[in-house]
Amino acid sequence: MSFIKKPSVHHPKLPTNALGLNRRDYEGALSTLCAGCGHDSVSSAIIEACYNLSIPAHKLAKLSGIGCSSKTPTYFLNKSHGFNSVHGRMPSVATGANLANRDLVYLGVSGDGDTASIGLGQFCHIIRRRLNMLYVVDNNGTYGLTKGQFSATNDKNSKSKKGEDNPFESIDLAALAIQLGAGFVARSFSGDKDQLIPLMTAALKYRGFAFIDVVSPCVTFNNHSQSTKSYEYFREHNEALGYLDVIPETEEIKVNYKEGSSAQVQMHDGSKMILHKLDKSHNLYDRGNSIKILNDHQTKGSIVTGLIYLDKEERDLHDTINSNQKPLNILTEKDLCPGSKGLDYVNASFR
Repeated sequence: MSFIKKPSVHHPKLPTNALGLNRRDYEGALSTLCAGCGHDSVSSAIIEACYNLSIPAHKLAKLSGIGCSSKTPTYFLNKSHGFNSVHGRMPSVATGANLANRDLVYLGVSGDGDTASIGLGQFCHIIRRRLNMLYVVDNNGTYGLTKGQFSATNDKNSKSKKGEDNPFESIDLAALAIQLGAGFVARSFSGDKDQLIPLMTAALKYRGFAFIDVVSPCVTFNNHSQSTKSYEYFREHNEALGYLDVIPETEEIKVNYKEGSSAQVQMHDGSKMILHKLDKSHNLYDRGNSIKILNDHQTKGSIVTGLIYLDKEERDLHDTINSNQKPLNILTEKDLCPGSKGLDYVNASFR
């Protein structure tokens, strides 16, 4: 059984923001993702950040592609306009919308498959164009909707749910974003709300292309052939009349550790991941050094989290192409018609 929306009843004395709205006003439908999925924590962080910034629902556009992560805009800001695009094509839709109405806040949510595989080309070009938006990737290294194949961000030699090795090098989306010109680049862990919420808040306020890569463990496809919780084991020992894919109730993975330190996080399948949180000594204005830190920690087998790179002089797409300050979608015929002299000037430029 599923529910279209959450109950509308809430406590009358919930705290409100500058708009007189409470956190419940920024929520969406009940999540249909697996219990314990890190993506739901990302949605919660977005809700908290938008509430803190007092963003009106009609001033935010949320966009996504296809995948588990791309379902999540349903679960936050249910009064904002949303658009699910074709697989990997969210950047082009976001670009068109942004060109038509520059006054909105643009928030794109994608996955590692949606961004690093079929959508990699569009991801690269939206960074190059410096679109003024926040682009969030829920990164779990797997294709959750198609039963757990490796995605392009999955670490080399990591095991699949069947115990198979991954023979290919991974794509580091944060390093790629810095290299291609993103002005705000961060990485976080879905279970670290103390870090994730401030990063979301800062990214939404940033003018230019902001990118956050969120490590978000998959609770369903972290199983393997030796596990008694795997589908294979369940089917071999199931005495029912049919085979059912059962997703066990799993607790969300949470972590809390200090800046400048590292933490070892145990995944749902028993494997371990090392997170390293950057401290204030990190020079986040140095593009080359930021990429080096990512590469150095990847070589050590750890994952850097925090604000990795920041360009305070970022120019967004509208600055680059010198577009009209007035949103294109509200220009009148009088605004758009250049007149005979204007047309003569344009035509002369092509001779």
